Formats: sequence, C-alpha cells, structure tokens
Amino acid sequence: MSTDRITLDTNILIYAVDRDAGTRHQKAMAIVDDAVEQDCVLILQALSEFFSGATRKGKMPIGDAREQIRDWQILFPTILPKATTLNIAINAVDNHRLSFWDAMLWAAAKQAGVTILMSEDFQHGRELEGVHFYNPFL
Repeated sequence: MSTDRITLDTNILIYAVDRDAGTRHQKAMAIVDDAVEQDCVLILQALSEFFSGATRKGKMPIGDAREQIRDWQILFPTILPKATTLNIAINAVDNHRLSFWDAMLWAAAKQAGVTILMSEDFQHGRELEGVHFYNPFL
C-alpha cells in the first residue's frame, strides 16, 4: 500500500461514469477501484464539478448523479476548502500561472496533505509545493 495521499480531479470522475469515453472510461473505473485501497480523498470542488458536468451534459439524471456522489462520499473522505485556501490559490495563480479553479483544487489538496493529484488538466510530472500532478491517461 502506498504512503501517498491521492485525490482525483473531476475529469477522472466524469470518465468513470461515461461509458462513451472508451478506453478513458475503463481506465477511470480502474483508477477509482484502485483508489479505494489507497489513502484517497475527494475535494468538494471536484465532486461539485462532477455533478455540474454530469447533469449539464446529460450524462446522467440528477438523481443518479446524487447517488453516485453519495457512494463516493462513503468510500472516500470529502475535503472542504478552508478560509485560507482562497489566498493560497490566488498566490498560485500569480506565482505559478495556474488557472483559478485549478489553483483552488490544488490548494485544497495541498492543505489536505495530498501528494498526488490525478488529472489530465495539470502538467504531467510537475510538482508544486509537495503535490505531484499525474495524468493517468498518457
């Protein structure tokens, strides 16, 4: 078992339920299944973005999205941003050129002790203040 704490970005959660995503769907399902055996947390922002994206894009009805989120919240602790998360994110936008919402996700992950942020939206292999970005779809 790994000593790393991981988190999954919205795109992995979306692919995990999107049967039309082909190999990404299969990979994302495997990632979520493997995460159950690891120290994995989900950031409230990623769950919120999942709900918005899954229901807006018609990938699933609201009730199904609600149940999926509940299931994940049973499996993984949900991390909430702190009051200081916003300031850390703003500094990351300024100092590291992250987009604001990516910076918010990163800052919440950093404060939660996450060492690996799995996403296709960050620069694969980059490390930022102890958080490593990993794109599992490469």
